[in-house]
Amino acid sequence: MTLSQILAVLISIAAVFSYINHRFIRLPSTIGLMLMALCLSLLILLLDQFGFDLARLAEPLVYGFAFDEALLHGMLSFLLFAGALHVNLNDLAQQKWVIFILATFGIVLSTAIIGLVTWWLFSVMGFNISFLYCLLLGSLISPTDPIAVLGILKKVGVSKTLETKITGESLFNDGVGVVIFLAILGLITGGGDLQISEVMMLFVVEAIGGIAFGLIIGAIAFYMLKSVNQYQVEILTTLALVMGGYALAEYIHVSAPIAIVVAGLMIGNHGRLMAMSDETREHVDTFWELLDEILNAILFVMIGLEILVVSLRADYLMAGLILIPIVLLTRLVSVGLPISFMRNFREFSPRVITILTWGGLRGGISVALALSLPSGTEKELILTVTYCVVIFSIMVQGLTIGKLINRK
Repeated sequence: MTLSQILAVLISIAAVFSYINHRFIRLPSTIGLMLMALCLSLLILLLDQFGFDLARLAEPLVYGFAFDEALLHGMLSFLLFAGALHVNLNDLAQQKWVIFILATFGIVLSTAIIGLVTWWLFSVMGFNISFLYCLLLGSLISPTDPIAVLGILKKVGVSKTLETKITGESLFNDGVGVVIFLAILGLITGGGDLQISEVMMLFVVEAIGGIAFGLIIGAIAFYMLKSVNQYQVEILTTLALVMGGYALAEYIHVSAPIAIVVAGLMIGNHGRLMAMSDETREHVDTFWELLDEILNAILFVMIGLEILVVSLRADYLMAGLILIPIVLLTRLVSVGLPISFMRNFREFSPRVITILTWGGLRGGISVALALSLPSGTEKELILTVTYCVVIFSIMVQGLTIGKLINRK
């Protein structure tokens, strides 16, 4: 199948599933789409057992559309920018230290705990997998997914301060998680020769460089937006900022996700207030909200369909099920420790640790990183357990976080 044919099929599936969900099922859009795509994939696998050979027909769709490439090097830039566009910079500044600590110390701690526990678990279960690969699993499953989190937060009532903490952490910790992931992957592919100093330098260049680059391209886009008053040109400018900025950030090896989040915050705050007319602001908001909904629909359909490439070995699935409570307990520790310490210096809303723990959803980014691993038995195991955690996170945590937040 050609790329245009694959996109036509994905958008058609997303449209049909969106219609069915809106008319009959009435789940949150992203969850409903993923659930139906997952059921469709399982039905295909079931019918395959009866000789219908439908999986072979679906292979061009799943394998032809490289999920990891499409998300990490394409869709992610649009989704992060759309998410950052409506985050209030003043609210974010008030929570900056909480967000910074959770997105850095929290991710490092979570990566280490999951790496150690899964190393022990996999050895007990008889899997021959190195400690570095276990750390790699910890790095890709620790960050909360901004796409999944923002999609759910739109549907639930939450206080402004808590919403800012959850949103801010999810927007920045995936960038930090990707840097840690790349560093550990470099250790694996480089034969373990990468030095700690090199890892720290990689983090500085990727993370700090991403922030600086985001400020630069955001400032350029701001000047361009301020110097014209035609919404078509201004929408095109924001598209160039996202697509060109993300591609250039990857080319110069700084964190593209962090750069786009920073640029999105600049345009969403200073750009909206000082560089756009009311008409332009309305058209820009409408454009990015619509693009966000379309890409989210395609993304969650793809997450559901990706089960067709996941190894469904019983021992791999058992490891994935065991890992679910491990990931949740690790999230509790990595959130609870820093917040408990920070309570000595500032106030936090009641049940903040519980809500941040249960609201720390994993999503497509974790699956995409697992899919990007070098081929081998390690990739099959990591992909399966990651998929189990992601499906539980979106289906169970995503459907119940609203009730948890609203519970008195």
